[in-house]
Amino acid sequence: MPERAGKLQSVIAWLRSGYPNGVPEHDYVPLFALLRRQLSVDEISEVATALSVAAHSDEIIDRIDAGVAISRITDEPPLPADVNRVRTTLEKAGWPFDDQPLAPTDPPGEEVP
Repeated sequence: MPERAGKLQSVIAWLRSGYPNGVPEHDYVPLFALLRRQLSVDEISEVATALSVAAHSDEIIDRIDAGVAISRITDEPPLPADVNRVRTTLEKAGWPFDDQPLAPTDPPGEEVP
């Protein structure tokens, strides 16, 4: 908790410095867009666990799977940084992860130069 309190204090100080007279109403939306949430360590673990439990032992988990799982937990679209953190967690646990599940694959027998 001390780390979270420190982060909160730095955000408050930043806001007070940038908006000494308070945040104008028309700046609310862009300001909140800048302050989008990031998955906590516990949420990353929850997503990775849910994906690995749902997958078969030889199944590759991909960015789409991770994004859907993140959205289920946060009720928000996944941030690329959060998907990358889930990928890293899964790879450390030995799960294969496909970063480009929709990329075309080469037909069998053809080599790419």
